[in-house]
Amino acid sequence: MPSPVRRREWLAVAAATGAALVAGCSSTPSGVSSRQAPAADPAYKRAAAGHLYRRYADRIYPGRLPPMLYAIGVLETVIEGNGRVGSLRWLRAPSHAPEVVAQIERLVRDAAPFPAPPGRTSYIDTWLWDQSGRFQLDTLTEGQQQL
Repeated sequence: MPSPVRRREWLAVAAATGAALVAGCSSTPSGVSSRQAPAADPAYKRAAAGHLYRRYADRIYPGRLPPMLYAIGVLETVIEGNGRVGSLRWLRAPSHAPEVVAQIERLVRDAAPFPAPPGRTSYIDTWLWDQSGRFQLDTLTEGQQQL
């Protein structure tokens, strides 16, 4: 049985770890102002995802994704009024897979022009990346197999 001092130390470490994990789940990174990009347009998100699916039909993972994915990333994309990509900003990059980050950025930029929004807009989508190099976007995903 651990001593009361050891138990308090363990509980303090566990509480700090839990707080760090919860803080890491924030959808907006700390210190990032919402003024840096136009407000996200949830209606445009589906149009943009459909555009990427049509452009890269051969890269879309068919059916339900496997239970373990190689990489998952959350990307904010700014689209100018003419459908060109204005900027990309990772809200959660798959840091263990920098090659996936580069591939996703290239795919998005090469897919331009996107359907023209009524004005400059942004959207956020989650990229679900299989080890085969095929992907689905959370907006249009077919789900994931259970373990």
